[in-house]
Amino acid sequence: MKRALCLMASLMIVSTLPVQAGMMDDLLKGTGLEKTAGPGNDQIVAGLKEALSIGTGNAVGATSKTDGYFGNKAIKILMPKKIEKVADVLGKMGYQKEVDEFVLSMNRAAEKAAPQAKQIFIDAIRGMSIEDARKILDGGDTAATDYFKVKTTGKLSEAFRPIVSSSMNEVGTTRSYKEMMGKYSALPFAKSESLDLDRYVTDKALEGLFHMVGQEEIRIRKDPAARVTDLLKTVFGGR
Repeated sequence: MKRALCLMASLMIVSTLPVQAGMMDDLLKGTGLEKTAGPGNDQIVAGLKEALSIGTGNAVGATSKTDGYFGNKAIKILMPKKIEKVADVLGKMGYQKEVDEFVLSMNRAAEKAAPQAKQIFIDAIRGMSIEDARKILDGGDTAATDYFKVKTTGKLSEAFRPIVSSSMNEVGTTRSYKEMMGKYSALPFAKSESLDLDRYVTDKALEGLFHMVGQEEIRIRKDPAARVTDLLKTVFGGR
């Protein structure tokens, strides 16, 4: 008891003095009152880069495979609203197969374009500063995803659009669209709005990709099982 009182008194006296950095930590060693050291800047940056490399890699892999978009209800590219009426009318007239093929081909084009995101994400990760890393670590559940949207949307759009356009020609999206619109325009009093199909599919492909990146980020933040390396456990373990 006397020993404990003496220790407490000593701590109170020392805490009122202008101690040098690290002196208090040294004094507290062995008392059970040590400060818990968090990860340093280098660990934070390395941990974030590792987490984002894993998360974006998983997202790109998931969207790049067959049915990566088409088989995922959360990101499946649906009929553009501008031509929903066209699709509805044609479906009722016996052309539902053509309508379904058009939707499938849009998703196939997105799946072909998705691998282009890998290097762009890597470049964004490499350019991350300590300040960026701290904001992401202390931010909301999708702070990293929001960071990527700001840093990569323009470059991703530029990279995706020509691939989407080429893929749509390759998988028959453009042909299906023209055939569908041709059948509709032949109907009496039929009217339809113009549509930039390349832009629509590109925008929806990126929207779906960022959704998947966000899901991966949430997993790493909230699910200990998703922290597959010691560094991830260190940086995210206490959060």
